Amino acid sequence: MDRRTFLKTTAIASAVSVVPFGRAAFATEGPWRTFDVTTRVELNSTGAASIWLPIPTVNTDYQKVMETTFKTDGGKAQIVQDTTYGAGILVAEFTGSDKPVVEVTTRIMTRDRLVDLNAAPNNEQLDPAERKLALAPTDLLPTDGIVLKTAKEITKGAKTDVAKSQAIYDWIVDNTRRDAKVRGCGVGDIKSMLESNNLGGKCGDLNALFVGLARSVGVPARDVYGVRVADSKLGYKSLGKAGDITKAQHCRAEVYLAGYGWVPVDPADVRKVVLEEDGGLPLTDAKVEAARKRLFGSWEMNWMAYNYAHDVQLPGDKKGKIGFFMYPNAMIIEDGNATRVDSLDPDNFKYKITSLEITG
Repeated sequence: MDRRTFLKTTAIASAVSVVPFGRAAFATEGPWRTFDVTTRVELNSTGAASIWLPIPTVNTDYQKVMETTFKTDGGKAQIVQDTTYGAGILVAEFTGSDKPVVEVTTRIMTRDRLVDLNAAPNNEQLDPAERKLALAPTDLLPTDGIVLKTAKEITKGAKTDVAKSQAIYDWIVDNTRRDAKVRGCGVGDIKSMLESNNLGGKCGDLNALFVGLARSVGVPARDVYGVRVADSKLGYKSLGKAGDITKAQHCRAEVYLAGYGWVPVDPADVRKVVLEEDGGLPLTDAKVEAARKRLFGSWEMNWMAYNYAHDVQLPGDKKGKIGFFMYPNAMIIEDGNATRVDSLDPDNFKYKITSLEITG
């Protein structure tokens, strides 16, 4: 039995150099809530195996990572951090002599976010290194070609970053759709989406589209990868999940607006309300319009953020980088052949994620 504790306060001071992430002005509302989020993996494997689990490392004025504990049966594990984005990665290695089992629990505190864009801006500006990272293209988010062309058309006439961001947000809400047939949270290949004019997808596609379009016209933006941890208290059955959250992963987005800091947005959840709430609703429905208004500048924090990372190289993974790190990943080696386990098939992968709100 290998049992260890990972304290966020000590991890930040440890091995890697992590680009800092700015603090948003006017960015919180409501009381703090506490959750324990547990991921348990039991691979059906007789060979050597590697397991990689996302560990939340987002510490902000809306989320505090209190403690992460983990244990393994038949293997060794450690938590490391991606050197570019600071994404937490639990790396567990097994020799094949025992059934691979990993369990990790993180305690977090969250509180709802609200950025008042009608308030007078302050003097806050984005750190240059952070700005560079939040404008950079990634493998799945290019910022030239059809992405730039589309963004220029959408933002024509917009003079400020606020106006550009609002135009992109509105365009995504009006022109995309949530596609229930897409596996998981989607892929996030925004160039292919625009070239094919197939604007259907899920949060990993639609919010990635917001980020890529914003970056292409010089507005810093980023994806935030995480998982829902509680039911919505705002009356939206489709925008929350409690208890068994194995399939509740959700990618959100943020845009940096000078004088206001990092501003939360989530056009993908507006399209989720359209598709799923009350059996499906038109864009003109009052419930959709309320979500549309709220989700430009606000997040209900019944959700845990893992990381901001793109193009992630998992330690020891010889299959190459993954576009983003929001799901458990694993590799089984049998007879010298390495096989990646399907992260979007938790029943056969054999993992379960649960959340428990701590009260009192």
